[in-house]
Amino acid sequence: MLENMFKEAKQASYTLMNVNTDVKDRALTSIAKKLDDNRAEIKEINKKDLEYAKEAGLSNAMIDRLLLDDKRIDGMIQAVVDIRAQVDPVGKIVDGYKRPNGLSITKVKVPLGVVGIIYESRPNVTIDAAALCLKSGNVSVLRGGKEAVHSNTYLGKLMKDAVAEAGLPIACVNIIDDPDRAIVMEMLKAKDYIDIMVPRGGKGLIEFCTEHSLIPLVKHDDGICHVYIDEFADLDMAVSIAVNSKCQRVGVCNTMETLLIHEAVAEEVLKRLEIAYGEYNVEIRGCEKTADFIVCKPATEEDWTTEYLDYILSIKTVASIDEAIAHINKYGSMHSESIVTESYTCSEKFLDLVDAAAVYVNASTRWTDGGEFGMGAEMGISTQKLHCRGPMGADDLTTTKYKIYGHGQIK
Repeated sequence: MLENMFKEAKQASYTLMNVNTDVKDRALTSIAKKLDDNRAEIKEINKKDLEYAKEAGLSNAMIDRLLLDDKRIDGMIQAVVDIRAQVDPVGKIVDGYKRPNGLSITKVKVPLGVVGIIYESRPNVTIDAAALCLKSGNVSVLRGGKEAVHSNTYLGKLMKDAVAEAGLPIACVNIIDDPDRAIVMEMLKAKDYIDIMVPRGGKGLIEFCTEHSLIPLVKHDDGICHVYIDEFADLDMAVSIAVNSKCQRVGVCNTMETLLIHEAVAEEVLKRLEIAYGEYNVEIRGCEKTADFIVCKPATEEDWTTEYLDYILSIKTVASIDEAIAHINKYGSMHSESIVTESYTCSEKFLDLVDAAAVYVNASTRWTDGGEFGMGAEMGISTQKLHCRGPMGADDLTTTKYKIYGHGQIK
């Protein structure tokens, strides 16, 4: 059954990659309208996934990721509208020149073809990923987690109806509703039909895909993000950023998991944060120096490499910015890192030496998001270096093609 889906997806990709922007935008307009018109049904079906999550004993943070209420549906609609409003990346000229032999060479952006997406939890990813694929002329094959299967299946049906109304093949959007993990392996081996795989989820999923895929991957891996409070920080700003980065929403990949504090300001900052984090019932795991100033559990080596996705935070007191940078480059997942400082020298050093997709000065790590970066939405946050890094938008779902014009040249 899946092989037929993959074949139809591949065939549809040859149609989709050659349609004009108006057709793709018409499909996106229809998706946004169907989300609005069917919001009551979306919420009702979503309840089935929430009930399953509670019965399965998933954490409150994970259950929050599954929820589709009016605010989340409004967010999905707005993401589709924003994606539609973007400049179509397909056909954009990257370079153009003429060779001495008279050949005119143009390098242009073209779709990747068929994009396979494997993801967990959040059903809004279904909409974001499919909409970005449509805008960039790509067919999507989406396989969400079993915890969101009811929501994902219904959202997929709405999108199939929408692309059909726009005059496109329904195989432009494909939802795999079988939660069997064996399906993942089948996708990873379908190199004749799927051009690129985008896995986003926990460490186990990423490692499995890396080991078994016959298809190039763009991995959306752990979010082990740090905030470093420098000795030259504005302490009010530092406390605000440290609280927001951890507590604004704990179950997402751009949440801070480790806080680093310069020893010169550690006592004052930690005592203030102990009170602030107490309001959120954050469990603090600190190094020995941190434990000199506040009550906390002892941090272990494992804590520095753990993405909690919960109200748990590891804290390390450091002697210098160099120690902070070394810690981040050793333990971070190359996702999002932030420094709070009033020193231009320290901020530039941090920006230059920290190896991550997004590096901030005096801002929360929670801003790393395709929508916030002006992309409308994202496929995820790429933590690797090829072929894209950071929030993956429509432009990142293209590759290039050389178009060469001659007038009889032979070699």
